[in-house]
Amino acid sequence: QQSIIIELQKTNNEDLLDITSTVKEYMAEFNDKHDDVQLNVIRDGSTVIRDRMNILEFNGMIGAILIILLLGLSLNPRLSFWVALSIPVSFLGMFVLGQMYGLTLNVMSLLAMILVIGILVDDGIVVGENIYTHYERGESPIKAAVNGTIEVLPSVFTGVSTTIVIFLIFFFLQGGLGDRARDLAFVVATTLLISLVETVLILPAHIAHSKALHKRNGKKDGILQKVEKFIFKIRDRIYKPILNFSIKHPLVIIAIPIAVFIVTIGAVKGSIIKTTFFPNLEFNNVTITLEMPAGTSDLVTDSILVNIENAAWAVNDDYVQLFPKAKPLVQNVIRSVGPGTHQALLRVTLAGSEERFYDNFKVRRELRNKIGKVENANKLQIGGGSFWGMPVSIALQSNDLNQLRYAKEELKSELKKINQLKDVADNDPPGLREIQIQLNDNAYNLGLNTASVMSQVRGGFFGNEAQRILRGIDEVRIWVRYSEDERRTIKQLEDMRIRLSGGQEIPLSELANISVKRGILSINHIDGQRIIKVEADISNPDVSVPDIVTNIKKNILPELKEKFRDVTWGFEGESRESAKTMGSVATFGPPFLMLMFMLVVLTFRSFMQAAIVYFIVPFSFIGMLWGHFIQGYSFSILSGFGAIALIGIVVNDSLIFVSAMNRNLLQGQKFEEAIRNAGLNRFRPVMLTTLTTVAGLGPLIFEPSIQAQFLSPMAISVAYGLMVGTGLTLTLLPAMLVVANKIKVRVYPLFGKEVLSNEDVEPVVIEQKNISKYE
Repeated sequence: QQSIIIELQKTNNEDLLDITSTVKEYMAEFNDKHDDVQLNVIRDGSTVIRDRMNILEFNGMIGAILIILLLGLSLNPRLSFWVALSIPVSFLGMFVLGQMYGLTLNVMSLLAMILVIGILVDDGIVVGENIYTHYERGESPIKAAVNGTIEVLPSVFTGVSTTIVIFLIFFFLQGGLGDRARDLAFVVATTLLISLVETVLILPAHIAHSKALHKRNGKKDGILQKVEKFIFKIRDRIYKPILNFSIKHPLVIIAIPIAVFIVTIGAVKGSIIKTTFFPNLEFNNVTITLEMPAGTSDLVTDSILVNIENAAWAVNDDYVQLFPKAKPLVQNVIRSVGPGTHQALLRVTLAGSEERFYDNFKVRRELRNKIGKVENANKLQIGGGSFWGMPVSIALQSNDLNQLRYAKEELKSELKKINQLKDVADNDPPGLREIQIQLNDNAYNLGLNTASVMSQVRGGFFGNEAQRILRGIDEVRIWVRYSEDERRTIKQLEDMRIRLSGGQEIPLSELANISVKRGILSINHIDGQRIIKVEADISNPDVSVPDIVTNIKKNILPELKEKFRDVTWGFEGESRESAKTMGSVATFGPPFLMLMFMLVVLTFRSFMQAAIVYFIVPFSFIGMLWGHFIQGYSFSILSGFGAIALIGIVVNDSLIFVSAMNRNLLQGQKFEEAIRNAGLNRFRPVMLTTLTTVAGLGPLIFEPSIQAQFLSPMAISVAYGLMVGTGLTLTLLPAMLVVANKIKVRVYPLFGKEVLSNEDVEPVVIEQKNISKYE
């Protein structure tokens, strides 16, 4: 059916959901009044927001339930309620601050809320569990709340602060991603800040003045007692022997993650673990772009588009035969010609990803096979690309247009040889056929120039305005030119008489060389130089784009530079955005990481202990990377968002462990005993923070919807990375502390310092002795 497509755009300050509701109400009224013309929605941008809000609500609810169950079974049902309450309280505070900031519910802000929901209760667990531990030792509820909170306050404050600091990097990211990431940083930072206030001020008061610590009839609930015994059994029978081994044989424990880390790096280098800048997401539509030679009539272009549409329906027919009970693959097809008569677009809307058995790449392959080769097409692109352009996009620059075009053809030829690429095209198509007139020496000798000759040619073939006359209220323009029969052929142009200044007339063919050539359709410049862009899409979703780009840089572009020395090149599209983003991370990342490090140093008053805490972080990436391999995802920039969150969580867990060890040393425990007791006492809160975070993100990892594909990489990074990071915190961290202690015991005497025991070289013990000197 013939149709007119109306696109509605919104400003940054308008609400997309409200606009969508208003438009749909108007459509319903319009369709009721008009039977011959109907309004239908063919694309609705609000569905993305609604779907992500639904995912947030569902996963938030499931995550909160799992968190409450885990806390209730391991601590106390009432205590778990007050800890889980930090989720809505933190979000409420964030929304209040977000109103002043100008925050909107968009893709990135929803992304941030889904990401942060898994880590919100971590500090609440640490504080709540420590209060619970003090209460079990016989302290009153109020005293347990005060002492339990103060005891872990430094590590909790530093843990939240370091996580907030690492997310502040997003405010400084460059490129298209950086513009969108600021909302993510704001949501995470403010939510964690509100959570910190709630955890250290409100949570202890609720626990102390409610029945959270009360026991029924002076006894624990039967199921709670069984779960607690089970946790302690795991701790004593599994973790305790491993911890003892870590203390006695630290070098073995250190060697294992180093070896696995080296293997993991090899897996990334060998493309066993795939990497890309932006993941290949599943979409419910395929857009086919067609570009014929300039000058092609709209009827010819549309006829080709009809054949492509028939191919789409043929794919649907084959699909229905294979899966007769399934929903049809193709829901509708929109065909449009324009903006030029040689340009066209076909949008194929598919059934939802959860309702079809073909993924988007499979559909595109089937379409390509059905369409076949389109003769004379300058460009035929079936889907592909991302928010930031094509995976491979190379800009060639030069002031020499001929060299530029030769280089373009050479590059396209080389890219077509790469099996992982398809739809190789450029933005320099041949223009319209035009008649080019070049004056010869005879014309210049007779006193003519290009302007005088072309003025007469224009007057003869296009015409000159002779006069204007009035007819009633209308003004009529009178044009004078050759008759239609005298301006049909190039021969007539060649025979046209050009008048000289003296009145003589000479045929144009004696004054100029006349040829028919393709003109220039578009002219693009960068920094004053002509530019031609060559682009290509990947042929398989499992292809590693960085590997392809590296191959092009190493093997193709240097040879191209040797052949065409006046031509320079640069990457555009996805690669350019990746370089800009990673460049800004390289610029601003180190200062923020240094700030995080200094916060930990101030907490421990020790560079050595802070360095050990940060030594754990890169090894937690082992789980993050292999998690992507297990789940079948490529590691992308979205995974990197999760990696940043992971850094904060792992540092937080390590802070808790080291702080516990330092407290044990201050209480007079021997060094190895202090580490052992820190591991055993912190086993429950560290495991709880891990389990609750993984439980909160678990539903998102296994969510099958399209929108979850955008969110799952972050959840995978945090969940898998944290599982490995927790194991490292409980095993590698004690081993590192033991090795550091042994080194200091041997080194301190070299500087004339007396060392009587292993405890004497630990910073908290040294600080305590220094303080006692002044008392």
